[in-house]
Amino acid sequence: MNIQISDVGHIIQLAIAPVFLLTGVATKLGVLANRLGRIIDRTRLLEDRLRNGPNEEYSEELEVLYTRSHLINYAITSSTTCGLLICLVIAMLFLSDTADLPLDQIIAAFFVLAMLALISSFVNLLREIFIAARHMRERHNATLPQQVR
Repeated sequence: MNIQISDVGHIIQLAIAPVFLLTGVATKLGVLANRLGRIIDRTRLLEDRLRNGPNEEYSEELEVLYTRSHLINYAITSSTTCGLLICLVIAMLFLSDTADLPLDQIIAAFFVLAMLALISSFVNLLREIFIAARHMRERHNATLPQQVR
């Protein structure tokens, strides 16, 4: 098998789009990790406060935080799965072209799976954001004086 420089250039051109997608997924993972870190910090604070005695408000907020952390964990898992599948797509693009293997259907299937994982990640992030916003509104409304509402 004799691989020409032009063949390698063609393979790299094919891999550019998935690499850009991979960059976006990595950025998204950073956002998700940051959100999870903030949830964990708030959870630790409330758990420390609850050691001093029971507090219904803190317990309710902890339940919301636990739900949010599960959703973010699902989003992180989905994004990581997406990134792994994109890496496999890139590797198979190179393998297919250099070894002259007919991997086009597998590459397409992995790319579709990567997109489904990315969609799942966005859906879970959106669910977490909706829960956070609803909880914030509820807390805000509970603290407003009756006349202002």
